[in-house]
Amino acid sequence: MTRILILGGTTEASVLARALAAEDKDAVFSYAGRTDSPVTQPLPTRVGGFGGVSGLVAYLRAENIRAVVDATHPFAAQMSRNAVEACGLAGVPLLALERPSWVAGNDDNWSHVPSVDAAVRALPDSPARVFLAIGKQNLAGFATKPHHYLLRLVDAPEAPPLPDCTVILARGPFDADGDKALMLHHNISHIVAKNAGGAGAEAKLIAARALGLPVILIDRPTLPAREVVATVAEVMRWLAHADLGV
Repeated sequence: MTRILILGGTTEASVLARALAAEDKDAVFSYAGRTDSPVTQPLPTRVGGFGGVSGLVAYLRAENIRAVVDATHPFAAQMSRNAVEACGLAGVPLLALERPSWVAGNDDNWSHVPSVDAAVRALPDSPARVFLAIGKQNLAGFATKPHHYLLRLVDAPEAPPLPDCTVILARGPFDADGDKALMLHHNISHIVAKNAGGAGAEAKLIAARALGLPVILIDRPTLPAREVVATVAEVMRWLAHADLGV
């Protein structure tokens, strides 16, 4: 019977999956299904939602899940909230594997905003060239500003996501030299990003610093209280605890 459920979608989740597979742990990796070609994992994998809190509770009980690790993206707030509630109802221990937020240095020109809507408002009203590095969700509001947007997506959109945009397809991790060249090539004047943390997506911030470009950084959503660690090693120690029975 499956004992460990990984709520995945991040680089850290993939590292955890490899660590569990190396120790022959009984685990399943869950993807939300937001990308067409998710990274292949060395564990049994399911794709798609659970059907809210009640659906997740039913899954935990049906699959005899004994521990859940929430290694979703820091902005996958609804899934994380559902996991807290569902694990509480099902009596299943929950641990969040969450990479630390990015912190500005002395040479960074960052403006922190609480939401995507606030990021739209923070952009100038006169035309600019914006590297909109927030994924494919919540783009519509940016059409209210007269900018040209550079979008970097994993999957090709069925139609242009914004009226005036350039879409490039790429999957991270990215490097700072490459992102600097990208910004120069597209004559970028502003960057909008989510404070996702981690090394894999930090390249755009390092490039922005080198070019002296302003960054509008969207703060992480507020989540319910839960136990949080920052490394896979800490997750493995938590899973080895006798009380979990895994």
